[in-house]
Amino acid sequence: MEIVRAYRMRWGLKWLVIAIGLLLVASLLVMMLWNWLGPFLFGWPEISLAKAAGLLLLCRILFGGLRGWSGMHWRQRLAARWEQMSPEERERFRAGIRGCCGQAAADRSDPGKPATTA
Repeated sequence: MEIVRAYRMRWGLKWLVIAIGLLLVASLLVMMLWNWLGPFLFGWPEISLAKAAGLLLLCRILFGGLRGWSGMHWRQRLAARWEQMSPEERERFRAGIRGCCGQAAADRSDPGKPATTA
């Protein structure tokens, strides 16, 4: 039990360090772009790294909403829609996927059907 707990702690710390690193890199890019273009084009003052991080957060709130950071909810919505489809609708859906993505993608589009390997 202690080994699992230690593994989870290391895993959590690793992802925390990665998230902080990504935030710092993104903030640095925003700060550099702002300080390069803002004063020259608009006469705005230069900003610090902390203000750039705040600007990123503000943009996330205003334009991205507060609905979470994960993009995996689409699978749950697709599975729920799939269950409500009739067999004809499912076949039309498969045909549409097959038309744009090929046969292998159409085989994977059925959540209840295992993917075939040819």
